[in-house]
Amino acid sequence: MKIFSGKKQSGVGLIEVLVTVLLLATGLLVMAALQVRSLQYNHSAYMRSQANIFAYDIIDRIRLNRQYFSSYSLNYSSAIPTGSSLAATDMHDWVTNLQRVLPNGKGKIQCNVSGICTIGIQWSEVQTAGETSEDTSTFTFSTRI
Repeated sequence: MKIFSGKKQSGVGLIEVLVTVLLLATGLLVMAALQVRSLQYNHSAYMRSQANIFAYDIIDRIRLNRQYFSSYSLNYSSAIPTGSSLAATDMHDWVTNLQRVLPNGKGKIQCNVSGICTIGIQWSEVQTAGETSEDTSTFTFSTRI
């Protein structure tokens, strides 16, 4: 009695095709997730770079108006400064630009009598963890005027 026929298997079985498709689909989904995560990190780095540029901008404005550096005072919850002084105009322009470029952008300026100014910038962004406590990013910069 002959159990095996003389004919050899040719082609690929359905199970092998299904396993290959499953592995390929999983690999493509992982690559897509990596791409999305990369875009999130890139956007976060872009926002931090913009905050850094804004911090240097207001520091340069304060240095140009050094004799009145104590006039530069602002909190995150403050209204946009108005007035005709150079300090008020600088802060108005700075906060307006923050709000235009950064989502929910807010600024803080504190200059003490020894000439040290601390600049704080807050903005909203969706973090990777998805927790609402992490949705606000803050950038702080201190320098001597």
